[in-house]
Amino acid sequence: MHQESYNDRVVRQFTLATVFWGVVGMAVGVLIAAQLLWPALNFDLPWLTYSRLRPLHTNAVIFAFGGSALMGTSFYIVQRTCHVRLFSDRLASLVFWGWQTVIVAVAITLPLGITQSKEYAEAEWPIDVLITLVWVAYAVVFFGTIAQRRVRHIYVANWFYAAFIITVAVLHIFNNLVIPAGLWKSYPIYSGVVDGMVQWWYGHNAVGFFLTAGFLGMMYYFVPKQANRPIYSYRLSIVHFWALISVYMWAGPHHLHYTSLPDWAQSLGMVFSLILLAPSWGGMINGVMTLSGAWHKLRTDPILKFMIVSLSFYGMSTFEGPMMSIKTVNALSHYTDWTIGHVHSGALGWVAMISIGSIYALLPRLYGREQMHSVPAIDLHFWVSTIGVVLYIASMWIAGVMQGLMWRATNDDGTLSYSFIESLEATYPYYAIRLLGGALFLAGMGIMVWNCYRTIRAGSAETPVAVMPASSTT
Repeated sequence: MHQESYNDRVVRQFTLATVFWGVVGMAVGVLIAAQLLWPALNFDLPWLTYSRLRPLHTNAVIFAFGGSALMGTSFYIVQRTCHVRLFSDRLASLVFWGWQTVIVAVAITLPLGITQSKEYAEAEWPIDVLITLVWVAYAVVFFGTIAQRRVRHIYVANWFYAAFIITVAVLHIFNNLVIPAGLWKSYPIYSGVVDGMVQWWYGHNAVGFFLTAGFLGMMYYFVPKQANRPIYSYRLSIVHFWALISVYMWAGPHHLHYTSLPDWAQSLGMVFSLILLAPSWGGMINGVMTLSGAWHKLRTDPILKFMIVSLSFYGMSTFEGPMMSIKTVNALSHYTDWTIGHVHSGALGWVAMISIGSIYALLPRLYGREQMHSVPAIDLHFWVSTIGVVLYIASMWIAGVMQGLMWRATNDDGTLSYSFIESLEATYPYYAIRLLGGALFLAGMGIMVWNCYRTIRAGSAETPVAVMPASSTT
């Protein structure tokens, strides 16, 4: 055994930040869902209006909750699979505190109306510069750790994390090329449809690499670990990786159907979106089939329930996405709440549930415990969250299809059959169901906070974890 131990301090910090920001981001989501039913909940305060809180919600859930989960688990996994301590403890600490500074800066500026008005890229240029610096430090720590590994093999989870880190860096830099016009104001260097194309090249690949590739890295480590079985097919995992990163990059134009973007570019985005179904389902099947011969564990292990159900939502979302990219389907679905349902089947069903399952698997190890304080509480959390997700996405699917049909319905003389207000009135009951689903998911996070607190309180953060010698297996 080497005397050196893994750096789990930064992993613990990111894990706690993940839980905290998850509660904050989802609470804001519940508030704005309630505002759709009761607009007076903005209390006539500009910084509490839906238009300002909605981007706060998306940034908090994607970058604060999701980003902290990705950074924390990647630092944990890269050490275990490379059998070395992180490349630099100081840089790792800088990544944590720098990322939290970014999150707080975004949380302050967006409610104040300081925004670029770009989906998933609302932060103004000073914050974008800070993001770039933190991301470079993150890349140095991650790739530096791989470079000094004691084993020749690079485990597949690290391939997915590496693709996520590199691609997000490229996306962030090129989508945020702007001309500053003051400390909190800037203008993009792109114009017109080019700006829209670059934005959705960024926007869809933020989904493809931030919300998919990174979390697949998480899945490829924690599902086999929790099931205590090797991944179903290592060959499939490699094919899955190269197919996914090769195809995902070109799917963004499907967000711009029936716009001034050239028709060939729209069609190209649709075709690549349809091709994307194959590698996406390859990863889903690989994760689920890892339980072959061990399905009985789902009866007693709620952490595995979180992971396998998250893969089911991943499979469902990656079927739904290509289907919605077909132009004739998109003509019905676009601008409706069907899109909201699709986004949340991925964000809550896949991203949040694989993160929650991974944290439940990870946290006891970080604090010297064999398992979480309460396994029944994990099971309760699973059922509350699952019911919440199903209520949310089913209500939005129904509402979206209804809206699309009402908006395109015409009378014999060619006039519209329904006014927009009539479609909004018909949607109200589904907004109530969505609010209930979101509130249930938030309640599940409350259960998680209690369980994590009791686990940490009973454990110890000082338990040393020795680095394995080079001859050891992963």
